[in-house]
Amino acid sequence: MVEKNKGRLIVVSAPSGAGKTTLVKHLLSAGLNLGFSVSATSRAQRKGEVHGKDYFFITGEEFLQHIEDSDLLEWQEVYSGSYYGTLKSEVDNLLNAGKNVIFDVDVIGGLNIKKVFGDSALAIFISPPSIEALEMRLKNRSTDSPETIAKRMEKALTEMAFAPHFDVIVINDNLEEAKQNIYDLVSQFFNAS
Repeated sequence: MVEKNKGRLIVVSAPSGAGKTTLVKHLLSAGLNLGFSVSATSRAQRKGEVHGKDYFFITGEEFLQHIEDSDLLEWQEVYSGSYYGTLKSEVDNLLNAGKNVIFDVDVIGGLNIKKVFGDSALAIFISPPSIEALEMRLKNRSTDSPETIAKRMEKALTEMAFAPHFDVIVINDNLEEAKQNIYDLVSQFFNAS
């Protein structure tokens, strides 16, 4: 069972392409005693991704078994047949190692983690400067088909509506400013504890 009072948790959520992963990597390299909570997914492993580092890649059947066994802190079927979630054991391992935990999760998952941990978690929503800028970032990544980008954009519009439910919104218009802003927010959160 995940212990609620052992460490602090940083939840970072955003629509795909908003810069969430870049900002999480920045925080991980900033000397804040953060351990990264590797999510589990049933989606196919992409070129260059490493099992246990980027995600725990498991089958759909294995994921459904984890749901049935209540092994997940949160989970979502993000796209049809593609499940993502946070293994309770992964969070426990990081907290037991004396780390604060950082999550790079979808919007619903982020809000669910915040519900579980309350004031021990800081929920940060990374927002693109505009929907148009987000679409351009997704196209420039050259990793997704036009159909996938259209799906991501449709989902992004829904996710943007959840931004006010987070503790704080960081607009990623200028990457260096966003890095400084998120670092300051996390440092203040840790110092307030």
